[in-house]
Amino acid sequence: MGRERERDKERERERERERERERERERERERERERERLRERVGERERERERERERERERERERERERERERGGKREEGVGS
Repeated sequence: MGRERERDKERERERERERERERERERERERERERERLRERVGERERERERERERERERERERERERERERGGKREEGVGS
């Protein structure tokens, strides 16, 4: 009778340990999902920074073209004088 109760208690302790291991596995899966979400956000921010750098390079090229047009116009004015 006492041995049966001890075996029942041991089986219950083992089930509790298994439930705890499963909870820990679930917490680890959740941490991994969170790390993946962070990696995606970091990647998106990096892509946005690259798009902004490209827009800035395009603005700089446009400013350079404008300066070239101004210089070209001044040379033509000087030739007519």
